[in-house]
Amino acid sequence: VQPNNYSTFYDDQRQNWSIMFESEKAAMDFSKQVCIAKCNSSPVLDSVLYQDLVLGEGQGVEGGDSLEVAYTGWLFQNNGLGQVFDSNVNKDKLLRLKLGSGKVIKGWEEGMMGMKKGGRRYLIIPPAWAYGAQGVAGRIPPDSTLVFEVEVRRVKLVKECSGSDGQSVSSRDSPAPSPVPNSDGFSAD
Repeated sequence: VQPNNYSTFYDDQRQNWSIMFESEKAAMDFSKQVCIAKCNSSPVLDSVLYQDLVLGEGQGVEGGDSLEVAYTGWLFQNNGLGQVFDSNVNKDKLLRLKLGSGKVIKGWEEGMMGMKKGGRRYLIIPPAWAYGAQGVAGRIPPDSTLVFEVEVRRVKLVKECSGSDGQSVSSRDSPAPSPVPNSDGFSAD
């Protein structure tokens, strides 16, 4: 996924291709279909498949970072999207989570690493990385592969401090221990 509705990929002969789409929606729909095709062409899905839809901006998230996300989850049925089993997209409340805390399924922990604020990603999660053989009564059948579209709306990096102007700044990659913004590599969150 590239800016301005471009996607770049390579084929099985390792030849690079770029496609420009007429709209962001068309580019995202194409990217979703690529992810589903990857899933359907895998002999065994034993890890999380993900495809960026929108890259977002800023620093990629890591374990320990806190996020607020909007998401929709579908059952993966008949080699494609089945019914929606959960979504907070049209609700007032975003899901808050801390990566690496074990409060969400393992597939989310793995699939969201490296996402950036404003980023959207498509995740296809095998049963072993989701709810496994038990499923979720009344919502997710046992041994279900799940598909999520997640969007990171807010990020709070694990090492944050407040600058003198009250703005939040990240010091993860900064060699300076000072809590005040200076020219030693601080970047705005």
